[in-house]
Amino acid sequence: MMGVKIYVSGIVQGVGFRYFTRKLAKELGVKGYVKNLSDGRVLAVAEGEKNQIEKFISGIKKGPRTAVVKKVEVEEYEPLENFKDFEIAF
Repeated sequence: MMGVKIYVSGIVQGVGFRYFTRKLAKELGVKGYVKNLSDGRVLAVAEGEKNQIEKFISGIKKGPRTAVVKKVEVEEYEPLENFKDFEIAF
């Protein structure tokens, strides 16, 4: 298991990015959450197997067609394994 915090910059708010991220996470079996940050970025916190997380990050780098992803920063952390699903946080 691995955990990551993914900070996404660009045109990523108001374009369906969080819903895209949740759908991708559910398809891959990744647990965690995604939310908008006040500085215009989106934060995704995700836990799963290494190959699931790698596919998840790859998908986030592309984003939905409506978004323009300019920068993706990934921070690894020890997974807490306390997420039951992947949700949109507010």
